Amino acid sequence: THPATRHVETALLGRFGERRILLTTKDGRLVCVAPGDQDDVLAFFTKHAHAATDGGRVAIGRPHPGAGGVVHSYEEALNALELADSLGLPEPVLRAADLLVYPVLTRDRQAMADLVRDTLGPLRSARGGAKPLLDTLTAYFDAGCTAAEAARRLSLSVRAFTYRLERIHKLTGADPADPVHRYTLQTAVIGARLLGWPDHDV
Repeated sequence: THPATRHVETALLGRFGERRILLTTKDGRLVCVAPGDQDDVLAFFTKHAHAATDGGRVAIGRPHPGAGGVVHSYEEALNALELADSLGLPEPVLRAADLLVYPVLTRDRQAMADLVRDTLGPLRSARGGAKPLLDTLTAYFDAGCTAAEAARRLSLSVRAFTYRLERIHKLTGADPADPVHRYTLQTAVIGARLLGWPDHDV
């Protein structure tokens, strides 16, 4: 009976009344179940659900066969929402298929925790703790490893940002500008964001 639900339902039925579509709610979320080969339905639902909820985030699970596949797809969508919150992803529309690398990285939680501790642990000894330097690495990787853009995002001068990168290199022994080191650092940064480090011990 929520206005947003009524709005989306009316729009869907008006546009795709003859299709096999289920619109329902679960745990305060609006859920649309549609055949996996009907991207036009998903695109339409996404647009109207996003608008009707004043910019609410929409997650789309992958298509799977059978009734059990619906549950699997729904769980993938929920996991996508949780990942987006953990990683601070800004996208309003999340597709589980685009985020498959993250469950792979965290499947062995202990191995990820070891990587975070061993790779980023030395940042704890920095003045101000690990958080500012972790934010530096996050901004650097999010900006495509472009120091000037990362510095802008953090409201720092390029010189100050470059100094932080040099400090990270000195503390960890890993150079963010080196392709081999970069992969290890970036994976560890993703792990830190997923595990809530350094606010929580891992």
